[in-house]
Amino acid sequence: MNSEWYDLIGRPKYVVAPMVDASELAWRLLSRKHGATLCYTPMLHSTVFTKDPKYRKENFTTCSEDRPLIVQFCGNNPETMVAAAKYVEKDCDAIDINLGCPQSIAKRGRYGSFLQDDWELLRKMVTAMSESVSVPISCKVRIFESVEKSIQYALMLQNAGCKLLTVHGRTREQKGPLTGIARWQHIKAIREAACIPVFANGNIQCLEDVHRCLEYTKVDGVMSAEGNLTNPAIFEGINAITWEVALEYLDFVQKYSCPSSYIRGHLFKIFHKIFTFESNNCERQLLATAQCLDDFRQVCLKIKLTYLPYHQGQLTFENTEGITRNGCNLILPPWLCQPYVRISPEEHTQKMENLSRNQNDAKRSPEGLDGNVISRKKMKKIRRILRRPVKPDAEQAGRTSEICVNNTCPNPLGGKCEYRLCKKCCKNKCFEEDLDCKGHRILVHSRREMAKKFAHQNEEAVTTRMVKNCTKKNERKVENDMQNAVTAVLKYRMG
Repeated sequence: MNSEWYDLIGRPKYVVAPMVDASELAWRLLSRKHGATLCYTPMLHSTVFTKDPKYRKENFTTCSEDRPLIVQFCGNNPETMVAAAKYVEKDCDAIDINLGCPQSIAKRGRYGSFLQDDWELLRKMVTAMSESVSVPISCKVRIFESVEKSIQYALMLQNAGCKLLTVHGRTREQKGPLTGIARWQHIKAIREAACIPVFANGNIQCLEDVHRCLEYTKVDGVMSAEGNLTNPAIFEGINAITWEVALEYLDFVQKYSCPSSYIRGHLFKIFHKIFTFESNNCERQLLATAQCLDDFRQVCLKIKLTYLPYHQGQLTFENTEGITRNGCNLILPPWLCQPYVRISPEEHTQKMENLSRNQNDAKRSPEGLDGNVISRKKMKKIRRILRRPVKPDAEQAGRTSEICVNNTCPNPLGGKCEYRLCKKCCKNKCFEEDLDCKGHRILVHSRREMAKKFAHQNEEAVTTRMVKNCTKKNERKVENDMQNAVTAVLKYRMG
């Protein structure tokens, strides 16, 4: 196996995945403190990274304790990827190419897993980077449905110059609620065929999963993303106490700052089980609106104050709200870090089908009292009427049946109108006769008086300014005349 550089960084086995807005420096240092032996930066966009110094400064931060470190870039241009890698090659141990992102933004930008069908471009990109950059080039990929094609894909990248391969055992289509189970058999087959270090990614929710994956696939290391976010001590083999690990993270943030959105996202994942209880809605709302470190600390301390007596055994915790985990009773108390369990794709599909069926039943036109089917148009009108709030009677609402006193107007008069007119007639009367009507809130006279007042003030100001200017001009003229007279006298005496 060609792994000399991998030996130099200590053959790390416990790897923190590259996660957008989540694997920043503070989180990497927290993960290293709790057992991680290698970390990736968040995905960086190569084009923006090469053109924008502010983007580089804000999105790539590291320190002496942050090693070994792999920096991940996305892109589809070999020259741009090389230029981006050149900026960071002295501050990391390898450069990773993102070939696994399945999100819509990756499809629009044509990077991530949406490059896995353009093998020629990938070959050029990996070769160009491996020849131009001083550190090894790695690739993070997703599998194909076919094991054979997945192996061919991995070998193509290896032959192009890739020195480390991270294989996410899911296809491009397995994402969101359709994520499902990662296929370790694909990863195992790639590990057997490749002669470079291989990491496995997928199905890692605890340290036991890491050991099972290492034993089954024989890979060199195991990468965790979601498991690490919900329990940063996953590689330590413990279920950390939520408020303790959250406060540790905030201490790192105080030293190595990051945007509030990153902090909020991390704390929501750490406390995700606690926030399933309605009794913690106040803390959840506080976290959602927190803007500074003190606000985030307050969330942690409030949760600690609530659950510490249960953790110490002073009180007995009872699941009074019936919260379950994937249909089962809670295995761990909610104040301990624990994995987020998704429903299976089959359950999600069935759930969406039931929802669609219920919506169609609700839209189906019912029968009227006469036995005839009510049309969709009429049913829509009925629903709209039913949604309206019940209004009080006309008399209770202050309305009368009297008509505007203007003989030519058929409209009802305003209930509070001083002139017993409808609004339109009242407005005309006020404009013509310079009046106000408080009942209709028509203030023609008041606004005209206000306008006159401001006009008069402006006129006075202009007059005062003109007088001052004239006075200054006269003073300057007198001074000039006196100066000219003195000059004339002097000339006469000298002459």
